[in-house]
Amino acid sequence: MERAAMYNFRNLRAFAPLLLCLAATPLRAAPPPVEAYGRLPAIEELELSPSGDRFAFIATDGNKRRLYVREVDGDKTLLTLVDVGTVKVRDLDWAGENFIAITISDRYNLGMWYGGAYELAQVMVLDVANRQLKPLLKDSRFLGSVNGRYGYTQRDGRWVGFFSAPLMSNSTGLSGERTLLDGDPDLVSVDLESGGFRRLAESSSGNGAGWLVGRDGTVLATARYEDKSADWRLYAGTMSGKLIEKRKDTLGENWIIGQGRTAGTVLYAVHDEQGATHYMEASLATGEKKEILTGDPVRSFKFDPVTGLLTGTLREGDNPELVMFDPKQQALLDATRRAFPQLQVGFESWSDDFKRLVVKTEGPGDAGSWWLVDARTAGKPAKADYLGEQYPSVKPEQVGPFKMIDYKAADGTKLQGVLTLPPGREPKKLPLVVLPHGGPQARDYPSFDFWAQAYASRGYAVWQPNFRGSAGYGVDLVNAGHGEFGRKMQTDISDGVAELARQGIIDPQRACIVGASYGGYAALAGVTLQQGLYRCAVAVAGVTDLKDFLTERRTRLGADGMRYWMQYLGAKNTGDDLLETLSPARLAARADAPVLLIHGKDDTIVPIRQSQLMKRAMEKANKPVEMITLNGEDHYLSREATRIDMLRAAVAFVEKHNPAEAGTQVAPEAQAAAD
Repeated sequence: MERAAMYNFRNLRAFAPLLLCLAATPLRAAPPPVEAYGRLPAIEELELSPSGDRFAFIATDGNKRRLYVREVDGDKTLLTLVDVGTVKVRDLDWAGENFIAITISDRYNLGMWYGGAYELAQVMVLDVANRQLKPLLKDSRFLGSVNGRYGYTQRDGRWVGFFSAPLMSNSTGLSGERTLLDGDPDLVSVDLESGGFRRLAESSSGNGAGWLVGRDGTVLATARYEDKSADWRLYAGTMSGKLIEKRKDTLGENWIIGQGRTAGTVLYAVHDEQGATHYMEASLATGEKKEILTGDPVRSFKFDPVTGLLTGTLREGDNPELVMFDPKQQALLDATRRAFPQLQVGFESWSDDFKRLVVKTEGPGDAGSWWLVDARTAGKPAKADYLGEQYPSVKPEQVGPFKMIDYKAADGTKLQGVLTLPPGREPKKLPLVVLPHGGPQARDYPSFDFWAQAYASRGYAVWQPNFRGSAGYGVDLVNAGHGEFGRKMQTDISDGVAELARQGIIDPQRACIVGASYGGYAALAGVTLQQGLYRCAVAVAGVTDLKDFLTERRTRLGADGMRYWMQYLGAKNTGDDLLETLSPARLAARADAPVLLIHGKDDTIVPIRQSQLMKRAMEKANKPVEMITLNGEDHYLSREATRIDMLRAAVAFVEKHNPAEAGTQVAPEAQAAAD
């Protein structure tokens, strides 16, 4: 009874109108402009300080993107405001109450020896008191990029961060410029105020390697991986310490996760021959180990911000669920979920005492809202204060409903997909946009997806299938995709379309297929490897020629990366003729629908050459094709202007070749783009 009273929420400002909206009958509403969906979220990366007395976030307002730091109590006094411009912010971390580490990314060209250009992370540090923002690792001995972050601690009154970073050689290359010392990072500690650093450990070699660093800066564990031999080793301390584990790791998937549940232990993940993940907890003193979290589908892990010990997990599922080991913490999570009925609740950040939480909700009538949950006031109910929205231009009645759909592939494999419907429309005989995810070892969730919602606002049902090979459903479904790239992975998508048609939700004669990365490949395969299914295809940063892609990427992928690709493709090597039969660019003459290609010029994951090859092949075969180059854009559509350009063009192309039924309102700018 006491616990229930403590967590009886109050002050759910702006929530009552939302509940009324949920209860009301959906109304047809004019859609917002495409830009409303293409813009970067108005608020993102909202993080509480360790005390819970301050919070930081990135906000986009018009053409300006800023980092705000505010007080939680009172009128949320503004402490710091920094213009971040077009910098690609990936993450925020507090170090104490006065420093914020901002992870950004940018394009680096490491030269042919290391595989060309990469999108690499950097870290900027904001001194909140002095309002100074400066780059970390600006010393000439560093490349400037950061490969990994291993926490923050205070020493002698000064805050220090632990990072892995590649060092530069003292000698110069043929161009007269200094070169990388080697391809592997070293572990360093860096004073966040002065930038001074010291090396804690030399490179542990290869991708998949890493360290576990204690809160006092001690190297607790080290992993070493050799991708050619596929040998993975885990040591207590540095590589001169006790060998805890030695395994073959053909795909480079084993890793150190963090500390275990008790002091003096390490938590790490290993994979068996079938690819199943096993979470191991080992004593650093004795090497004794045991498997934990068996049968628990874990998406990520949560650690105590003070001790570093494992305190909870985020369980995988259609709606991933945060589970904390401490009963009082779990009670607050459960109460918070009850306070937002019908909505998905994501726990994004919390204070060290776990009594102030930052929560993000989304669902029916909610395009993404931020809340501050406060359970700190003794003897009073917890409260939730509304902080802002992700997409303020999308009104509650304009949010298309979304849900999971169960279906079976032609061979009986059980699958799921996400169906987003146009708001206020009866789900019968709707035009369809098929939107397969990237990866391919990823998955889609029933959530507010800006791309899916943009199409739904124009009157389309949107289908996001989790085909075989997708993550999040266990190792068996992942393995079912091996050797089925462009085969059953492709027909799983269209089998889902057939199920929607069987239910009468969509008109299968009025479908287009759209996707990015692997989804871009699937879109092109849908009109080349397959025929008669789609009226048009839009591919954003898609792989089009597998032989060319793998040959060109071989250096950067490494031996484990090549093994991964060969496993999915079912190919022997990069010269296997099978790859030609799976490549849309080699099958352009079979294309039976117009194609739009969109590609970021600075894409370092799938080079723009892949879209250029497809364009030339389509033109040679006299097939209708258009191509749009996004200048300054990477693989992830990170910049607002180019993200809007992509969405405008993609929506207009579908509306041109697969118009929604009469009566659906089309935004003027989309029609102009189509013309």
